[in-house]
Amino acid sequence: MALTDATKNAMLDLLSTRAAFLSLHTADPGSTGMSEATGGSPAYARKSATWSSASGGSKALSSAVTFDVPAGTYTHVGYWSAGSGGTYSGSRALTASTTFGGQAQLTISAVTESLT
Repeated sequence: MALTDATKNAMLDLLSTRAAFLSLHTADPGSTGMSEATGGSPAYARKSATWSSASGGSKALSSAVTFDVPAGTYTHVGYWSAGSGGTYSGSRALTASTTFGGQAQLTISAVTESLT
């Protein structure tokens, strides 16, 4: 049996609470959220995320999120229930890894999750 779009949308809308905060990672965070960025001045911190309502079995970030990051290479965005601690729900690889030689800002402008 295939899931209906209404069921997929309900499942994806739960993502708004399970992924209320985004994180940046310097390697694949695996199943625990490892390799999260740290340091910098201004210091790196998770950022709150605003998601659109799910439609057609997909859900997208509804506004860009900008992080302060120290020098390094960033490869993944992670999903968390809280700004610190909290429950890790998963990640998505960035379209392309991004490397900075010094303190910088990295903006995540588009993330879409879907169920097929």
